[in-house]
Amino acid sequence: MGGAHSHDLVSDSDEEEYEEGNEEEHFQDSKDETPERSSSGRRRPKTPSSVDEVEAKLKALKLKYGSANTQNPSLRNAVKLYLHIGGNTPKAKWVTSEKLTSYSFVKTSNIDGQDEEEDGEESENEEANGDAFWVLKVANKVRVKVGVEMQLKTFGDQRRADFVAKGVWAMKFFTDEEYRNFVTKFNDCLFENTYGFESNDANKVKVYGKDFIGWAKPEAADDSIWEDAEDAALKSPQSATPVRANQDLREEFEEAANGGIQSLALGALDNSFLVGDSGIQVVKNFAHGIHGKGVFVNFDHGRQRSGSNLGYSTPKKALLMRAETNMLLMSPMTEGKPHTNGVHQLDIETGKIVSEWKFEKDGTDITMRDITNDGKGAQLDPSGATFLGLDDNRLCRWDMRDRNGIVQNLANSAPVLNWTQGHQFSRGTNFQCFATTGDGSIVVGSLDGKIRLYSTNSMRQAKTAFPGLGSPITHVDVTFDGKWILGTTDTYLILICTMFTDKDGKSKTGFNGRMGNRIAAPRLLKLTPLDSHLAGVNNKFRNAQFSWVTENGKQERHLVATVGKFSVIWNFQQVKNGSHECYHNQEGLKSCYCYKIVLKDDSIVDSRFMHDKFAVTDSPEAPLVIATNLKVSSFSISSKR
Repeated sequence: MGGAHSHDLVSDSDEEEYEEGNEEEHFQDSKDETPERSSSGRRRPKTPSSVDEVEAKLKALKLKYGSANTQNPSLRNAVKLYLHIGGNTPKAKWVTSEKLTSYSFVKTSNIDGQDEEEDGEESENEEANGDAFWVLKVANKVRVKVGVEMQLKTFGDQRRADFVAKGVWAMKFFTDEEYRNFVTKFNDCLFENTYGFESNDANKVKVYGKDFIGWAKPEAADDSIWEDAEDAALKSPQSATPVRANQDLREEFEEAANGGIQSLALGALDNSFLVGDSGIQVVKNFAHGIHGKGVFVNFDHGRQRSGSNLGYSTPKKALLMRAETNMLLMSPMTEGKPHTNGVHQLDIETGKIVSEWKFEKDGTDITMRDITNDGKGAQLDPSGATFLGLDDNRLCRWDMRDRNGIVQNLANSAPVLNWTQGHQFSRGTNFQCFATTGDGSIVVGSLDGKIRLYSTNSMRQAKTAFPGLGSPITHVDVTFDGKWILGTTDTYLILICTMFTDKDGKSKTGFNGRMGNRIAAPRLLKLTPLDSHLAGVNNKFRNAQFSWVTENGKQERHLVATVGKFSVIWNFQQVKNGSHECYHNQEGLKSCYCYKIVLKDDSIVDSRFMHDKFAVTDSPEAPLVIATNLKVSSFSISSKR
């Protein structure tokens, strides 16, 4: 649909096409979106991650106009409209769709309907229908519901706004005041569409809470915490290996997998594991990635071939434990739902399923939607017997020993996991995902976008609860030291600093103290409108996580997330740097668009960095492993030659 839409506009008789060299009517960044070749020979879109080359060109819309009022004195909200055509091909460019037109925000209950008033105050009045929402209209070319899915990106110094609406568009405003009016009105409409309240100070306090008003008004937030974090990072032991702007990704290995890969279980020792439709493939860990086909544990029509009579579907989650000699496999009971009523325990050394564990509390079977290790490095503990569980309204710790702390006899047909710590909330939490720090503190993401922090001592009451920005948190990760949290939503990533200074002047994190109003505004990590469009309307951000360290004093260096066929990598230090040019001339929450993309031929199942121990001397980071349904690839980060 997007392609046809673009074609119609390009063939418009009023459309002008500006070739290179026409300085007055040319988008300089039209060339930025052409693909570059990765070392593996695949085409991948060139993105703002190539800072020196691309950001220098992203000073787009060097256009000269007469005053909008002299061209058409009666035209309200006048803009010039551009369309990006050609996708990521060498012919990609911006073309003029409308030399002079206008935009309006209209409240309607039908996104595809036609409003009688194209302009004027009446078109902006609220409809009686309580289901009405705000849409942005531009001429007769754009009609889109105001939302984060538009991926609006603004350029204050250029009086320009780019966005996605069945194509990639850009609007150029004629004066600074007109640009600012649009941004203000857009944000007001976005707030109302997201929360159902009119955008005003009282409602923002109602949504975010008085302690988090800096999230609604980032310009009023205290960014000193971010600056302190940058200084601390520069003093860390790893700062002797600087992160260079010209570091690049190089593909080291690519191998076909046995059966469709469903998940990755990376090990910090000798092996990693690919969990697939037909079994688990063991691969070797090397300094430049994972490869080499080892032992393969087969599933046979839902039954493991060891003779076990336990039937289950393909596992969607694999959790390593006991010095990576055992693995817990979590299989959903219903297709499309993560919940399960138990886990299977695989002895990796023998390749046998040795037990099925049932989730039970007070004699009643219950379900879990996710499991994770007690801490970031807990899978390396050879005596580990506990792990954490999460359900929609439950957070708990499970113990594989009996109530007396004695290892249970696995010959028992159904040994029972012991609920040793946790809380069953009455309603309303809608937990979705969780992760642990190095010391076992817990971060939990929820359907309403809230992110809660629990200390190692209590799962009943969160020490800190960050408000949501309106989008469900589908995945969450946290650094080993607990100072940074990375939340995944469908359309953006949110990076939160948990550090604060208490009344005694001591530095703490939100896991072990109440932050009060000493809370910095978060930062967002986004795709550009063009990359978001190229990723596809149905492709969403998934499984964003930090690189993997399990040692105090070491700092994670990168962030990686998956969206469709893209694996997207951010430089962590660059994201934290408040003076980075990516943040210049931005309004609202700071959004970082400086990333690298690895493009694969098929949809990516998962992207993860190997353990920090596999970083070699000529690379500042351990290899990145990317798995599609049929192949697994390893990339190293090295300086460009």
